[in-house]
Amino acid sequence: MTTHAVGGELVETPVEIRSASACSALFAVSAPAATTLLAGAGLAPVRPWPGRALCSLAFVRYIDGDLGPYHEFAVALLARAPGHARAGAYIHRLPVNGEFTLAAGRGIWGFPKELTTIDLRLSGGTRRCVLRRPDGRFVLGMTVRPGLPVPSAAGGTDVDAYSLHEGVLRRTPWEMRPGRVRAGLGGARVVLGDDPIADELRTLGLPRRALTTTTIGALGMTFGDAEELS
Repeated sequence: MTTHAVGGELVETPVEIRSASACSALFAVSAPAATTLLAGAGLAPVRPWPGRALCSLAFVRYIDGDLGPYHEFAVALLARAPGHARAGAYIHRLPVNGEFTLAAGRGIWGFPKELTTIDLRLSGGTRRCVLRRPDGRFVLGMTVRPGLPVPSAAGGTDVDAYSLHEGVLRRTPWEMRPGRVRAGLGGARVVLGDDPIADELRTLGLPRRALTTTTIGALGMTFGDAEELS
């Protein structure tokens, strides 16, 4: 267990998220554009098909956890680090709506958190996220239609989360324990505004039809200590 000082408070790792809910969509995107975004981190995109890489967009409501309640939007690319056969999630963008989680995310794991406003609707027939800058400028909107119920992964799922902050590449062990999971083909719609985040997604080839969508009604997570790779 490691103790970190964040904004005058102490945070111990592993950090536990006891209750959250999430929606995500997986897209096949331009491999050359993904390679460009990953170049600074020294990572290579996973290419499931020639010319294609994989990008995940997700929005999360954190309800009960060690960093308090907040909302989050994530842009992640499936990637590999040199010398590592296992693929991980490179967290390229991570807007949040809370100052404390922003400071903790940057300081503990090097996650690229930035302050935004995030409006979520996680009930009903369509789940929705609207992301705006603090001055009200529209960044993007995303809707997800819940698919069919699927079994939750027994014992959870372990993921390597990669991040780049101030030139340092880090790998963080990330465990997810999903419940009340629904998944389907397609089922997502993305609308992009006039913003650097939106422009990057356009470079990747979005908006386009999602490969798959997933909604998680009950999500627990654990974030371990980050390991510096470079």
